[in-house]
Amino acid sequence: MKLVIQIPCFNEEGTLKTTLDALPAHICGIDEIEVLVINDGSSDRSEETALEEGAKVISFKRNLGLARAFEAGLKTSLAMGADIIVNLDADNQYCADDIEKLIEPVLLKKADIAIGTRPIENIKHFSPVKKILQKMGSFVMKKVSGADVDDAPSGFRAFSAHAARRINIFDNYTYTLETIIQAQRKGLSITCVPIRVNEELRPSRLVKNNFDYIRRSIFTMLRIFIIYRPFRFFISLGIFVFILALLPALRFLWFYLTGQGSGHVQSLILCAILMIISFLCGLLAIISDLLAINRKLLEDVQVTLREMKNSK
Repeated sequence: MKLVIQIPCFNEEGTLKTTLDALPAHICGIDEIEVLVINDGSSDRSEETALEEGAKVISFKRNLGLARAFEAGLKTSLAMGADIIVNLDADNQYCADDIEKLIEPVLLKKADIAIGTRPIENIKHFSPVKKILQKMGSFVMKKVSGADVDDAPSGFRAFSAHAARRINIFDNYTYTLETIIQAQRKGLSITCVPIRVNEELRPSRLVKNNFDYIRRSIFTMLRIFIIYRPFRFFISLGIFVFILALLPALRFLWFYLTGQGSGHVQSLILCAILMIISFLCGLLAIISDLLAINRKLLEDVQVTLREMKNSK
């Protein structure tokens, strides 16, 4: 049983050595542990530090973002023969001693993905506003994805090789929310594992400010929801527009029955426009559902090819 610990890294010279030194050398049930650092176009000595610490390194020529680094890590880890992949941030925010606890459900085949749940209320360097946003984000994700995840933004995760082969990243900002929705739609089981965090070594680079985080998260969830549940999205939009179309129609009917209909033809025009939009949304729902079925078939082929490639 082989474990690959992948660490996306961008200009982490000051924290990377601390993160790597804290990694466990041995874990019960694991025969081999390898460390993979994904150098996301760093301009400091992050790559040299990782190599000096004995980690395998893949490097981008320029900064492509966390999502792309995470995706490259999964692909490389699978090519390295990983049975389990753990994703860990390079800023040492997560307690590496909890890796053994995190991978246990995956190791015992009780789950395909394990997500580390941070003690949000007890994290001192989280502001009250950030704590509220973290809870609200996880609550919304439960509603959108249907997955019972307590800490949706947590990047401390363990994946089985089976789950890693089925994950595709579309978003360029982050992978945390997208992978939850994908996993739920693809029938991958998710479990949450309570984990500890370390003292903050540097401010978060992913969350520039609370407004930016909310905006990007909402856009990501909406985009992935449309990708994986297009029929529900467009048919719901069509029904909503249809209901709106009834309002001017009822308005015109009221005036018509009271003998004042001749001066309110604009209500009928608005009703007709909204009805056409509602009809188009219905067509989009059918077309997008057919495209979603085609995408699923292509993803199944992709998984088969990845399994064949990694079995050679």
